[in-house]
Amino acid sequence: MIVKKYICFILICFLFACKKDNKAAIKNNVEQNTASHPSLILTQKGVKNIKAQLGTIPLFDKTLEDVKQDVDAEISKGIAVPIPKDFSGGYTHEQHKKNFLILQKAGVLYQILDDEKYAVYVRDMFLEYAKLYPTLPLHPQERSYARGKLFWQCLNDSNWLVYASQAYDCIYNWLSKEEREHLENDLFIPFANFISEKNPQFFNRVHNHSTWGNVAVGMIALVMDNDELLQKALYGLKTDSIAANLKDDDGGFIKNKDQKVGFLANLDEPFSPDGYYTEGPYYQRYAMYPFLIFAQALENKKPELKIFEHKNAVLTKAVEALINLTDKDGEFYTINDAQKGMSYYSRELVTAVDIAYHYGGNNPELLSIAKKQNKVNLDDTGLAVALGLKNNLDKPFRKKSITLTDGPNGNQGGISILRNNNLEVIFKYTAQGLSHGHYDKLSFFMYNNGTEVIQDYGLARFVNIEQKGGGNYLKENTTWAKQTIAHNTVIQNETSHFNGKYSIGSKNHSNQYLFNISEKIKVVSAKENNAYPGTELHRTMAIVTDSSFIKQPFVLDIFNVIGTSTNKYDLPFYYKGQIMQTNFKYTQQATLKTLGDKNGYQHLFVEALADAPNSNLKFNWMHNNVFYTLTSATQATDKIIFARIGANDPEYNLRRDPTLIIRKTNTKNALYVNAIEAHGSYSPVSEFSVNAYSSIAKIETLLNTKDYTAIRITNNNKQSKLFIFSNTNPDKTTAHSITINDNEFNWVGSYTYN
Repeated sequence: MIVKKYICFILICFLFACKKDNKAAIKNNVEQNTASHPSLILTQKGVKNIKAQLGTIPLFDKTLEDVKQDVDAEISKGIAVPIPKDFSGGYTHEQHKKNFLILQKAGVLYQILDDEKYAVYVRDMFLEYAKLYPTLPLHPQERSYARGKLFWQCLNDSNWLVYASQAYDCIYNWLSKEEREHLENDLFIPFANFISEKNPQFFNRVHNHSTWGNVAVGMIALVMDNDELLQKALYGLKTDSIAANLKDDDGGFIKNKDQKVGFLANLDEPFSPDGYYTEGPYYQRYAMYPFLIFAQALENKKPELKIFEHKNAVLTKAVEALINLTDKDGEFYTINDAQKGMSYYSRELVTAVDIAYHYGGNNPELLSIAKKQNKVNLDDTGLAVALGLKNNLDKPFRKKSITLTDGPNGNQGGISILRNNNLEVIFKYTAQGLSHGHYDKLSFFMYNNGTEVIQDYGLARFVNIEQKGGGNYLKENTTWAKQTIAHNTVIQNETSHFNGKYSIGSKNHSNQYLFNISEKIKVVSAKENNAYPGTELHRTMAIVTDSSFIKQPFVLDIFNVIGTSTNKYDLPFYYKGQIMQTNFKYTQQATLKTLGDKNGYQHLFVEALADAPNSNLKFNWMHNNVFYTLTSATQATDKIIFARIGANDPEYNLRRDPTLIIRKTNTKNALYVNAIEAHGSYSPVSEFSVNAYSSIAKIETLLNTKDYTAIRITNNNKQSKLFIFSNTNPDKTTAHSITINDNEFNWVGSYTYN
């Protein structure tokens, strides 16, 4: 009996020890699985560094306090997770949007401040979503090609998951294993599968929509260490179920099923080697957040991918490219679909600047942008920026004249910006720009001292304003904003470039002919041969700085049109401001009629008509107390049209902006030669005007052949300058010799000005 009792005792001790060891093993395994959090945007090392320096880094401390106030205010209101029903701008849409932004901030505050109330708030909101999400059908609004559940489109659902993933990462260790399993099984995994597997037409594309979708799945995959989801995010779905010609929300077509998809494809194709994003800066700004936030997470979790080195560090180049695509006030140029006023003060660009600084070699010029933004990311990158500013390492970001190529290999045209003193000329000769592209090859717009002078319309949409189409794109975006007549470029026979068809436009692009920058003259030139079959468009623009001739820099614009048949050509100038004076008589129309009945012409009221002068048109206007003059070499057969946007627009969806159109009719070849001056000023306080009139007395064409165009500019003092341009040889080393009116001219290079 004693032996048996002893054996039983030994056995019990052994089993107890095994059980204890098993518990320890389980505990160690759990600790091993959770030890890596946070690891996406915040890291354990980064949190430790931040905590060690709190109170000593002014900009970081300020941002932290601002975020804390925002989140505390939302916590005091309680959690609201409404059943979705609204378009953009509606209550349910805006509430779910606010939720994902606050979730991300609250997660960060928990890590930095060690205050559990933020973790509790994040957990409790996630639990509410875990109750709601499994019950949700598709969103009741049916407009989108890919309807979401929380939002009317999968794009916004993806926004939610990108931000929510960061919050989940921040409280991952704080949650119990059971809570994590519940959230992952009932919310996060179904959410990721819905965005991807259930919506391949959204997920498997090259487009900013898909970038958000790819990143949403990838971010939650990294939190959960789910390699299957991560592979989907990086490389797309392996499926043949994509319809080749399925239309998206904007009327563009989805790429065919054989194209590479996933995050890496979206990184490779839309970006040029210069960092220009083919959809334009407005959507580049929007897409930079998922691109960079996922890159940061991959750098932290999967450093072997070397994502910031991908495509010769295109992501950090893209941030600098974006800043170069802003005016004096930091507002993005309205290229393609773009809302005026969006700027590098947006939350996406705060993130982008900090990440580009931290991972792109600590460019001190980026610090000057961060200083203007006056806030930073509450993570490792924001800490780096705040420390750089604290140590006075910032240098001014110097915007120069620049060309940014378009296309994945940089061979699909591009954008050129000419800058001199306060003048900025933006010249567009790009690829189509995916579904957000407009049909406006060789168009331009102009700024003076940060103010639009010759404008691009931008998009026809009131973003997130429910009263206007649920905050979505309006039909006028297609019927007006995308059409060529809405832009400052030549229109042939009242028909848009590529007949306004995406399927044609997406296969073509313009080509740069010349880009040459010097102190005296900055020149860009490009050609477009496919906008109209049988017609070649060639536009050359220059900013000339010659104070001994014209006091202020002026813009020279030469637009050569070579056709194979007789056509009608229109060249509009969408000027901003009030007409002061013209040198021609015009007749105001007693009854407003439209300029045409389609291709955007149906949206223009004709306000006045005139015959052009048989020499020079002079059009003088004032904007923001500065005077401007357009001088154009015209013929008596040319027509002048004063028009205003707003016809066939009963809901007032379009701005009532004016335009001046120079029309040439019954002609095969056409040459437009224009000069634009910014001059003088008016003071409403002193009521004095200074230098209110043009300094250019005359502009004339001395020669225009296949090979050469020669323009003479004469000022009010009867001094003349000659600009001669080679139309067929842009080589900088070629010697040229031509005779004009018995005078011989010799020079080396593509042009001469003297």
